Amino acid sequence: MQSLINISNRLPVVVTDTITASAGGLVSAMDGLRADYDFQWVGWAGAPVEDPERRTEITRELQERFGYTPLFLSEQDVEDFYTGFSNSSLWPLMHYLPSYARYDRRWFDAYKSVNRAFAQSVVERAQHGDMVWVHDYHLMLLPALLRAQRPDLKIGFFLHTPFPSYEIFRCHPNRIELLEGLLGADLIGFHTSDYLRHFRSTVQRILGLASEINTIATETHLVSVGVYPISIPADKFETEMQSQAYHDHLREYRRIYQGKKVVLGVERLDYTKGVPRRLDAIERFLIESGRRDVVFIFISVPSRESVDAYQKLRRDIERKVSKINGELATIENAPIHFIHQSVTFSQLCALYSLADVAMVTPLIDGMNLVAKEYLVCQKDHNGVLILSEFAGAAQELPQATVVNPYNIEQMANALNDALNMPPAERNRRMAPMRRRILRYNARLWAHSFIQDLSSVTEDMRSPNKVLSLSADALKRSMAEGRWGLFLDYDGTLTELRNNPEEAGPDPALEALFILLEKSGLDVYLISGRTRDDMSRWFGNHGFHLIAEHGFYYKHRNAREWIQFEAHVDLEWKNRVADMLFHYADMTPGSFVEEKNASVVWHYRGADVEFGAWKAHQLVIELQELLSNLPVEIHHGSKIVEISSILINNGVILQHLKTLNRYDSVLCAGDDETDESMFRVAGERDISIKVGPGDTAAKYRVTSPAALRDLLSQCLR
Repeated sequence: MQSLINISNRLPVVVTDTITASAGGLVSAMDGLRADYDFQWVGWAGAPVEDPERRTEITRELQERFGYTPLFLSEQDVEDFYTGFSNSSLWPLMHYLPSYARYDRRWFDAYKSVNRAFAQSVVERAQHGDMVWVHDYHLMLLPALLRAQRPDLKIGFFLHTPFPSYEIFRCHPNRIELLEGLLGADLIGFHTSDYLRHFRSTVQRILGLASEINTIATETHLVSVGVYPISIPADKFETEMQSQAYHDHLREYRRIYQGKKVVLGVERLDYTKGVPRRLDAIERFLIESGRRDVVFIFISVPSRESVDAYQKLRRDIERKVSKINGELATIENAPIHFIHQSVTFSQLCALYSLADVAMVTPLIDGMNLVAKEYLVCQKDHNGVLILSEFAGAAQELPQATVVNPYNIEQMANALNDALNMPPAERNRRMAPMRRRILRYNARLWAHSFIQDLSSVTEDMRSPNKVLSLSADALKRSMAEGRWGLFLDYDGTLTELRNNPEEAGPDPALEALFILLEKSGLDVYLISGRTRDDMSRWFGNHGFHLIAEHGFYYKHRNAREWIQFEAHVDLEWKNRVADMLFHYADMTPGSFVEEKNASVVWHYRGADVEFGAWKAHQLVIELQELLSNLPVEIHHGSKIVEISSILINNGVILQHLKTLNRYDSVLCAGDDETDESMFRVAGERDISIKVGPGDTAAKYRVTSPAALRDLLSQCLR
């Protein structure tokens, strides 16, 4: 039986003098996987335990009773990792409330430390090829930490909060580390397509990684991304509604609220839930309608009571409730019942069944399971769900009365409409929503995710289906015959830079250059850079230099450059330059680079989507403008380059291979301008594509760093 290791910030237990299991949607979802997998759960024990003997006792009991593996965090860890970084820095940002976000470098140090502790715990017990499922924003670094130590594991990550837009997420000081941490996973799941879209956009803009609608190619592997809207254990609610306790509570509540319309709200006390604005809408409704037969029940579960923002929120809500009740109560009725405590599961189900209306109006919410719980408990289809358009559940439940929680008037009107909605319409809206929740429950959600994770194959984990090349194999090949090495520079030997002026030799290249010079091989450095750039950067090395993609060539022993093709028509350059300057003016962050034999429009500094759209437009216009001229249009990595059709990297490679009578050549490149080399490479030649994308090359490496490492190992 295959093993599945489930990892969450906290284990679903309460540890005091005794250990008791706690319920929840995630527990029910995981219970459905236990029959099919050797199931383990790793998480924080939930309480500070310093005594080593007690830690041993807790660990043994959790393993024996539940198959859980606890981590023990110090009080300082909890303060910095959980209360600090996770809930005071990440939580507000993930919920579009950056004004609530706080940052302390010490918090991130603790976050890294705790994520490393989780990784170590998993590595110690995982078998080869096990599946690992990591949950939520507390552990965003964990996937990459696991992949670095155990690339054999299949790693899934599910985010239970929203993923905000790029403009919000970019505010976080550790945005790069967090994104790179998540991209260690093989599969990343989100509640909605909006969150997935925001994640792809953020990765593209911050890390510069291209993506498809359901995949992101990193330097080491292909990350699948998908939408998995979490649900509830519907069967648990249905079972409870058959219990005597449920019926007793429901009968009692009907007696208490006889002759009243009941509007219910259930949530953790949190500033993301929109309670103050909901109270404003209720106050407006009561004043404008004049109704005194409506009771609003707020079940507000205490949360993070040590945090100042939550303490202030509670005071503000209680003050507002007191004001409304003081001004609008009658002898027979106080309109708002604010209950700042938990209720039993039987009581909760009874209240859901009783309520004529449920108001679920968070400012933003990853999913919001309260909406789904209410639907399941509405067996008679008599209720009305008022649902925030910013809750993830709104995408699944279009028959709800969907509102903007920032629009007080709209919420007040929706409340009035819900209380006056005819029974037939209530039934028409409620029935299909309830059917969906009963059909797509928490267990099906978990199975859907794990099925996709288990379907990840080795081919899918590789960015592209091109053969990899080992240093030993390359070394054996190059030991036979006379070889020439044709190595592109930008994006191949060194990482791409936003500004061409910063594209000079990276210190990481020096060790490789020394090995290349000692090898006795003929080495050709190829670039779209100008002759001056190439001479300045590489003139002191014993390499042949090729500038402007083959237009100019300089032998390593020569003092002067020669023009490879003496009679090339360049009259088209002025016409092209005018068009490119126009596009640069219209695309902030882009610019034009004029070379002797080509003109280049760079848009790496432009907005990703806008730049790509303008580049597409530009290529179409250039094709029309230049259709009868001897030029080539290269749409490369964030560039559009126009050069003579008579000269390219492939032409000069063929010429020099023949001239110098090489038995074989090795050519390496990263973009479209290098494909001409790959297309002319012979059967005994070695062609290497650097990075993702379709290619004519025989082999692929993931990054410039990987190519440098491959060549260094081969030449040592």
